This record gives sequence, structure tokens and C-alpha cells, in this order.
Amino acid sequence: NFYFSFLSSGDIACMAICSSSYSTIMAFCFLEELRWEFAASYNTRSINSASRPYAFIEFDNTIQKVKHHFNSARGSRARASRERVEEELRLQPPVQLQLEATELLNGLSNGGHAGGPVEVVPTYRMQPVTPLGILSLVLNIMCGALNLIRGVHLAEYSFQEDHEGIGNVIAFFLPFLACVFQCYLYLFYSSARKVKTFVLLFCVCLCNIYLYGLRNLWQISFHIGVASLSSYQILTRQLLDKQPDCGV
Repeated sequence: NFYFSFLSSGDIACMAICSSSYSTIMAFCFLEELRWEFAASYNTRSINSASRPYAFIEFDNTIQKVKHHFNSARGSRARASRERVEEELRLQPPVQLQLEATELLNGLSNGGHAGGPVEVVPTYRMQPVTPLGILSLVLNIMCGALNLIRGVHLAEYSFQEDHEGIGNVIAFFLPFLACVFQCYLYLFYSSARKVKTFVLLFCVCLCNIYLYGLRNLWQISFHIGVASLSSYQILTRQLLDKQPDCGV
């Protein structure tokens, strides 16, 4: 069996895993010695400027020396350190935590309830944007702008004179919204991307076929072609595979 000993002072925290047969007092003596060695080797500025794990990996040599010293310590220095730490522990006994207590404290400190499920919110990163993807975005924005302009002009005329043209107005506004959502789906990850992509493509095709007469075949083919290109780019842009962080 093993137990953990933890010592914290200022910006420095030390932890040791010890066998159950090892003296608790000697464990805290070891941590106290490590804390003093670390404070003597590094100033506060170098500690605060550390941005990566294992920034003080060279301190491992000192740890090994101190560990060897305490595993074979029989001198007056070890006895003096033991007596001082023993007195401190007598005045301020260390807090002993059980595993169940740490789980409870961790749940409450994070605003949760003890024993409740912990929800992990994943973060998604997409593959880099390709030149063809940028082209599809530009064409999609252009088609969306054309649909919006035609829809606004037709809406002004329909509401003033011909109320029967409201269907055409809707047929212009729906592809505009579809273009906006296609741009969003290409740039950002969303669940059920494939289903949403095909629904948007079907909406663009159906609305443009409905607008036959207000648009010629070349215009309809252009809008459907841009929507198809955008759909292809959405479906081919996948999530980045998570790379193992070997430095952590």
C-alpha cells in the first residue's frame, strides 16, 4: 500500500508517493528539503514564466540526490530536520483525506453534485481551408447576395401591387438562408452535417426550379452548381485527428 504526502508553500507545491511502511515524518522532511532546494535553484520570476510542462526537468537530478540522502540518512542533519518537522506536525497535524472525500470535494468545488455525472464538452478542430473551399465560400456569398437583392426588390413590388408573388419572394429568401448555413457548415463543425448539407442542397435546387421563368436555365444551373460545390466541400472537410501531446 502507498500514501501521498503533499506540502505547499507559496508558489511551490511538492508531492511524494511513499510506501505505507515509510515514516510520515520522514516524508514531510523530504518534501521540506525539496522545497528549500527548489526555492534556492529558481526565483519567483522563472517559476511564473514557466509555460510548458517539465520546464524544470533538470531539477530531477536534485530530486534524486535528496531522495538518496533520505533513503540512507543517518547523520545529525537528518535528525535535526526530523525533530523540526516532527514539532511542526505536532503543532499543525497534516490533514488526511480519503479517496471518497476528494471525489466529494472535487464535485462540490466544480459546482456539481456528489456522485453526479461529469459532462465533458469536446472541442472540434476542422481541417485547413482549401483554395477550392475559399472559392466555394466566395461564390456562395455572391449567390446569397443575389438571392437577397432579388427577394427584397420582388417583396417591395409584391406587397404593393401583386400579392400572388409572395411565393417567389419566399423562393428567393430560402436559398439566401441556405447559402448562409452552407458557409457556416463549411467553416464550423456541426452534428449531423451530412443530413443538413443534403437538406440545404435540396432546398436550393427546389427553389431555383420553382423560380424558372424569373431565372433562365443558365442562372438556375449556376446557383445549383455553386450549391453542389459547397455541399461537396462541406462533406470533404473533416475533423482533424487529435495528435498525441507527447510533451504533457
